[in-house]
Amino acid sequence: MLKVWSKRHRDPGRSRTQVVCRLHAVLCELVPGGVAKAITAGHAARLLGSITPPGPGEAARCELAADLLEDLRRIDAQMREAKKKPDIAVRASGTSLTSIFGVGPVVAATVIGAVRSVDRFPGRNHFAACNGTAPIEVTSGSRKIYRLSRRGNRRLNHAIHMAAVTQIRYRHSDGRAYYDRKLAEGKTPKEALRALKRRVSDAIYACLQADASQAAGSR
Repeated sequence: MLKVWSKRHRDPGRSRTQVVCRLHAVLCELVPGGVAKAITAGHAARLLGSITPPGPGEAARCELAADLLEDLRRIDAQMREAKKKPDIAVRASGTSLTSIFGVGPVVAATVIGAVRSVDRFPGRNHFAACNGTAPIEVTSGSRKIYRLSRRGNRRLNHAIHMAAVTQIRYRHSDGRAYYDRKLAEGKTPKEALRALKRRVSDAIYACLQADASQAAGSR
């Protein structure tokens, strides 16, 4: 059930990305100097309200932008409604996943739906290999090089990626501190992110194991 609800939330998210990109492109044609990529329905509405089209071409673009803005508002409403179901289902499951910084109901629902049973994984390394956060070792002569893995469950990998990016976004989080330490060690931003994703993977695995043990003890 959690897998179904997480997919229902993800599908409108893809549509939203498409609408936002189209709306951004139209607004850039109307606003001198362009518009920031991070745009919301409220921001777009304010911009449109400040534009007086000087000719029929601009008026047509304003009309198109207004239509796209309505689409964006409709999708945002759908996403808010769709998010309620995973919230309820995740709370009912009693999972401890949401105790991890950056793991909300949608990410937790995606993880639980993709994993099904944590008993399938003998250890955290196996779990990391399954979700693609375990780097691939490539030997070149006497050197050992670790490259990004494209293997594993991409839906699960994306959920972990979202949790890691959220941690980086908030400077007070332990994940951001870990990310900054990796940068200080000489890692590139991408390498530091990959290291943080593996750390999040290990935390998720620990929570899944704890949840499974608690469920077994309550039987």
